[in-house]
Amino acid sequence: MATRSKSSQRWLKEHFSDPYVKKAQAEGLRSRAAYKLEELVERDRLLKPGMVVVDLGAAPGGWSQWVRQALGSIDQANPGRVVALDILEMPPLAGVEFLHGDFREDDVLSRLEATLGGVEVDLVLSDMAPNKSGVDAVDLPRAMHLAELAMDFADHHLRTGGTLLIKLFQGVGFDEYVRELRRRYAKVVIRKPAASRKRSPEVYALAQGRLAQIK
Repeated sequence: MATRSKSSQRWLKEHFSDPYVKKAQAEGLRSRAAYKLEELVERDRLLKPGMVVVDLGAAPGGWSQWVRQALGSIDQANPGRVVALDILEMPPLAGVEFLHGDFREDDVLSRLEATLGGVEVDLVLSDMAPNKSGVDAVDLPRAMHLAELAMDFADHHLRTGGTLLIKLFQGVGFDEYVRELRRRYAKVVIRKPAASRKRSPEVYALAQGRLAQIK
């Protein structure tokens, strides 16, 4: 039997001792990532009754699950819509419309557009990340490509005044990407929620108030 590497053993120990993992399990949430979103959403009051939310890179469903519950709590009569997409399969969530496919492919984007049916989106969430090779020169461009696709989707489907919340990795291309967000949105801030592991290079860009025209 193959033995686990020291790094994988360290990750397992860290994961199962993680207070956010334990809290997610206790509260019936699919992922500790829900607490990242909870902090980001509540700090800036991003959710409103009846919103249409698109969750890119949704599996295993932690963000979609939290948003669906939060929207229902805000307004049970008009809980809005949550549309989720991922290259990985995701077990069904009540009230979440899930599409299985690779966001990099045109036919998957077309299916997502068909699901929306021409309705403008209020909030685009993107927690997308590529499978890591461990080589920054490979991983960072892949991550940036996904981020650019998410920004392009928001350009075409987010309503004027809408919000994009997207995971980014600090490194090559980061500053230029943030500059592009500032051409498109009235306010752009970078956040690192408490549930985001300190050693992780991930941060979240919150871009609010999509402009009618790019500067």
